[in-house]
Amino acid sequence: MEIPLEDIRRPLMRTRANDPDKVQELMDSIRVIGLQVPIDVLEVDGVYYGFSGCHRYEAHQRLGLPTIRCKVRRGTKETLRILNLLFQAPYAMNWWLAMNG
Repeated sequence: MEIPLEDIRRPLMRTRANDPDKVQELMDSIRVIGLQVPIDVLEVDGVYYGFSGCHRYEAHQRLGLPTIRCKVRRGTKETLRILNLLFQAPYAMNWWLAMNG
């Protein structure tokens, strides 16, 4: 699903800055072959929350692309609260994605 960048609340839980070299590599790749792996977003009551793909998201922003391909997972406000708590722990996002793939 393509979602406008401006409609995605980022980041769900941001703890570090993006690696500028990785963002540049992604920009170069996206220019040539497009986005290969969609970012993950959680939709709660019609609002999209980004929780993976920070480098891909920034690459799209810097390229001036209006939308980004997303894998949308639907959830509740409770899901959002739990994810915010989980993402404070190391490797929590990878665990959650594996369990809810």
